[in-house]
Amino acid sequence: MPNPPFDNRAMFWRIVRRLLAANRPRLFVLLLALGVGAAITSALLNLQVDAKRRLTTEFRAFGPNVIVAPRTTQTSVPVTLSESIAGTIPRELGAQTVFVNSLLYVVGEAYKPGQSHHPVVIAGSSANAGSCTVGARVASEVGLKPEDTFFLRAQGSEAACKVDRIQTTGGPEDNQVAIRLQGAQQLTELSGRISLIEIGAVGTPGAIESYLTNLQKQFPDADVRPIRQFTEAEGKIYNRISGLLTATVVLVLVLTALCVMAGMTNAAMERKNDVGLMKAIGGATRRVLRIFLAEAAVLGLIGGALGAAAGIALSIWLGHAVFGVAARPRLIVYPVAVVLTIIVAIAGALPLRRLATVRPAEVFRGEA
Repeated sequence: MPNPPFDNRAMFWRIVRRLLAANRPRLFVLLLALGVGAAITSALLNLQVDAKRRLTTEFRAFGPNVIVAPRTTQTSVPVTLSESIAGTIPRELGAQTVFVNSLLYVVGEAYKPGQSHHPVVIAGSSANAGSCTVGARVASEVGLKPEDTFFLRAQGSEAACKVDRIQTTGGPEDNQVAIRLQGAQQLTELSGRISLIEIGAVGTPGAIESYLTNLQKQFPDADVRPIRQFTEAEGKIYNRISGLLTATVVLVLVLTALCVMAGMTNAAMERKNDVGLMKAIGGATRRVLRIFLAEAAVLGLIGGALGAAAGIALSIWLGHAVFGVAARPRLIVYPVAVVLTIIVAIAGALPLRRLATVRPAEVFRGEA
């Protein structure tokens, strides 16, 4: 004996397939509208997600965003930190590696043998792999070029230094001579001491804020503070980009829903006779409407699946054309775009609710 629920489901989807194929031009228009909407939506969402991660990474490339320094005192003696503190700083934030650089600053002199002395800032850095990096202004004043050897003098001690490279930043680094941290400590007889610690933490503003709070608790005797211009600028830029892209996505979804609604309105007018016949043979109004909503959902699924894939590919091209760097495809965007397209398709099918008011007698008399 056949299973009635199974037969009902089979008949349900058979009717849905017939409705989809009944008017091919309208089917093409609806799929085109949903596909284009899904493509634009997924492209913008992918750019939005990619922009957030890229901004976080790119801003970290400008330098550290957290500083650990000794608390200031009223004495004229320079205050330093123990170098061992840097070894206790957490080196991971989520899945990202935290960059830690210990620095020792001292005011000294740079000169070539037989020439005048020039005041410079000597910066010992644990991240400096070269022997000596000279700022552009120091190189100009002392008359240095790569591979030249000159001398550094600080607190009565001297050390020879071979120019590894000359850097131009347009900032205070142009007046500095960067050497290895151990070299600066030997020159100043401050073994095991540093002036401050630079930290480059990659993550969301909330994650960085939490990381900063933990550092402040870990080092209560030190001054732990963020570099506000980086974190604030990152947040402002992303909020503007995110707001613009979100508003555009909403607008595209509304326009797509209106296109679907126009197509479904014509469908509702064409299907009054079909609905009247279904009701006449015992079809419940809810079940009849469910058939048409299933048709809209299937259209949304097909249009969303095709359009979302095309949109992600479009976002890669847009990222390269607009920002000069191709956007990375974010997998989370694909299902989100498909689901949004299905929702829009169902919302656009609201005119089909008018079919619930169709009466079989009026249809058979030709009044509907």
